[in-house]
Order: sequence, then C-alpha cells, then structure tokens
Amino acid sequence: MPLDQVTSSRLIALDAFRGFTIIAMIIVNNPGSWQHVYAPLLHAKWHGITPTDLIFPFFLYIVGVSVALAYAKQIQRGAELPRMSRKILKRGFTIFALGIFLHLFPSFDLSEGIRWAGVLQRIAVVFVICAFMYLFTSHRFWIGYGVTVLLLYWIALALIPVPGIGAGILEPGKNLTNWIDEMFLPGMRWEGTWDPEGLLSTLPATVTCIMGMLSGRHIHNHTSDNSRVIFLFFTGFCCFISGVIWDWFFPINKNLWTSSFVLYTGGLASMSLAFFYYLIDVLKFQKWAQSGLIFGANAITAYVLAGILARLVILPVGESSVKYFTYEPMVQLMGDAKLASLIWAFLFGALCFVPVYWLYRKKIFLKV
Repeated sequence: MPLDQVTSSRLIALDAFRGFTIIAMIIVNNPGSWQHVYAPLLHAKWHGITPTDLIFPFFLYIVGVSVALAYAKQIQRGAELPRMSRKILKRGFTIFALGIFLHLFPSFDLSEGIRWAGVLQRIAVVFVICAFMYLFTSHRFWIGYGVTVLLLYWIALALIPVPGIGAGILEPGKNLTNWIDEMFLPGMRWEGTWDPEGLLSTLPATVTCIMGMLSGRHIHNHTSDNSRVIFLFFTGFCCFISGVIWDWFFPINKNLWTSSFVLYTGGLASMSLAFFYYLIDVLKFQKWAQSGLIFGANAITAYVLAGILARLVILPVGESSVKYFTYEPMVQLMGDAKLASLIWAFLFGALCFVPVYWLYRKKIFLKV
C-alpha cells in the first residue's frame, strides 16, 4: 500500500516515526554478540545517555500522541466512554500479557519467578493510566500532573532516606527507586534486587507519554502545518534544554527514568516528530519512509515477533544454534567482530521485516 493511499486524515509521519523507532529497538536488542557492540548501540551504564536510551521514551511519547489523536476522533464520532474504557483495559491487559509471554518463551520455566516488570509491561501500564487521563481529565490536569510528578520524584530521591544508606544516593541498588523494587516488586527483577522498569520509575514514565498527549492534542486542534511544526519543535526544544539544565542537579538516567531524562528525551522526541512531519506530511518526501510505515502499522506485533525470533535463533541445533552458525562465519569473513555483530543485527531486522511486510500487504493491522 503506497503512502499516497493512506487516508489524508492520518498522520503519516507518526506511523513512520513509530516504525523507525521499532526498527531501532529491534536492531539494538539483537546484536550478533553482546560482547562485540559499538558503544552508541548500548545503554548508558548508569548516568548519561546514548542513542539507544532514546528508543523507549520515544515509543512512550508516540503512544501519547496516538492516544490523543485516536480518542479525540472517537469522542467526536460519539463513542461511549464506558465502551472506550473497557477497550483500554482490554488492550492494556493484552500488551501486559504479551510481555509476560515473551519473558517466559520458549521454556516457560517458572523456577525463577515471573518478571512482572518489563518493556511491554511498562507500555501497558503507562498506556492505561494516560488513556484514562485523556478521557476523564483536561489538558491542564495533564500539565499539572506532569510538573508535580517530576518535581516530587526529584525531591523524593534527594530527600527520602533509604534504610541503612541515607538520602540523596543515586548509585545502583542504593537509591529509593531500587529500594522500593527490592521491597515491593514481586517476582524476578532484571538486575537481581531491582528492575529498570520497576514500580516508582513508572510514574515519571507516564509523564513521557503525557508529553506525547499534549503534542497530539495540539496536532488535532490545529490544522495549520506551520502551527504544528513550530509547536512541536519549539516545545520540544524548550523541554530538551530544561532537561540539560536539570541534569546538573538530577542526572539524566534511564534506569531511574529521572525527571531530567523525561524532559531531555521527550524534547528530542517532539523535535523528531516535527522533523518527520515537515519532511513527510508537508514536503511529501514519502518514499524513503515506506519501511518505517510498514513496521509502524503493526508496531507491537513486530516487537513481539522479534522477541520470539530472537529466542528461536539461539535454541540448540545439535551442538550449536542458528545464530552461532550464521554469526561466526561473518566474523571470520570480515575480521571485525563489532561490524559483524552490527550486520547480523540488520539481517535479523530484515528477517523480522518479512512477516510484518506480509501483514502490511494483506492490509492486516493487528490492534494489539
């Protein structure tokens, strides 16, 4: 389905932005070897940020934009709030369940417990909270909520003492966020005693989504291309600069999803959407965005398929695995393990493209 066949009422740039974000997520999650990865394709070890750290907040921002655009149209068509609410809960449960499924697949071994926290689980929780906020509160409430959460989160991590450690410590495993996970987060945690998608840090993650909702609200309420682009870029730039300044006092940190991280990444997401919108929807430079649109049309499906395939290619085949059989010869051929690892990640992305492209050609859009 060429881009020019997409209905004019749909924001093509948003679909493409979502798709390229998923493509980036698949590539950074699936190197040929985790021992041989270029630094920008790894998460920052603690404080600081890399391009890889932008991917998850970009996706949550896109979720917020999508919520605003989709539900505004449904409300205008006279959709009933109770029915919309049931659909929100159903979708949130489905995404959360898919996260649990990916954690357990393919062994479904429960000996170490279920990882209740995770990428899809956080997406589900954030989506439900923000979608209900969109339906039942005003944009003024969203702004007030966002400002309050970011300030209180900063104050809490700076002033509330962690038992046996003290207040204001932001080191791994010694801060308030990690301590709450250790005390109250059940099941398996990614880092042993705490999880980067844990309990307390989910609150500022909702603010990332709210930033997207505010952008989506403006896009829906203003038909002028100039107004949309200027708003997205200007507000994004202001948030980005605010995040840079806040970093001096409350470091940018993805694992803690700090307030400075929210503003820094949300600002970049808004400016990125402005760029995509101007290039694709205004200037009509659309052909290059086709792959993004294909992945964006079934974004969660693509992510789940990638997760399944990633586990299948490492299953034992005789004394090795499909991944070993394909990656090791590439290392020998190229003589550069990092380059081979990156190329393997792109080839894996191409493998994921096949079923997603088939769905797109058949006009099958799975509303996960």
